[in-house]
Amino acid sequence: MKKNGTMNRILATLAVSLLLAGAAQGAETNLPPQMALIPAGVHKPLFRSEQDPKEIEVKAFYLDLCPVSNAHFLEFVTANPKWRRSTVNGLFADANYLKHWSGDLDLDPKAATVRDQPVVNVSWFAARAYAAWIGKRLPTTTEWEYAGNASATRPDGENDPQFKADLLRWLTSPSPAELPKVGQGLPNYYGLHDMHGLVWEWVADFNNAMVTGESRGDSSLERNLFCAGGSQDAKDRSNYAAFMRFAFRSSLQANYTVHNLGFRCAKDITN
Repeated sequence: MKKNGTMNRILATLAVSLLLAGAAQGAETNLPPQMALIPAGVHKPLFRSEQDPKEIEVKAFYLDLCPVSNAHFLEFVTANPKWRRSTVNGLFADANYLKHWSGDLDLDPKAATVRDQPVVNVSWFAARAYAAWIGKRLPTTTEWEYAGNASATRPDGENDPQFKADLLRWLTSPSPAELPKVGQGLPNYYGLHDMHGLVWEWVADFNNAMVTGESRGDSSLERNLFCAGGSQDAKDRSNYAAFMRFAFRSSLQANYTVHNLGFRCAKDITN
């Protein structure tokens, strides 16, 4: 009887493994163009309140291989006139919206690689509208940080000293006058390009960075996160790049446009 019980457990484990492998293979078979499959896992947030969990489960999802380019965003504004530079509602984008373009439907002719550069000077509203237009969405902060935590060789980049040093070097360097093309950076463990080293990126819930954690709708600021001892309960106090991303997101408003702030899109996995 004992031998039969052991065999049944082995068979059950094997069946579950085959089922999970089949699901993953099915997701990869249906992989949307120019997107990577980010497997399910666990994210440990940089900051959390006493009420928040230490770990957050992340469901598998798809994420664009590269940030959205000027060429792709041009297709969007061509099809959606209300998002052109001269007609966009001021509530949804500030005065610097797409200011690096020559006109509503004209990119900068002086930049030879402008079509393949990441689109910047776009607001959160515009990025979200673009994502919806192509049947996608913006990634959440948790999803972005989970995928962006990967170095070139491992998913837990926080344990890769060279990766952390490279991030800090980029974050302390000025942005070049002319941005490189998207997709030129070394891909990370999941095959994603330019998660770091090119531009900052919008996330769906960027404005939740400064809530207390007691409620998604809580508008109170967590003052302790910004005092001298604010990093005491942080997951990794040496992860300066993560602190800088947190601070940058916390400074934004949805209609802001920034010369080195772009975005990439995510997509749910559906059966």
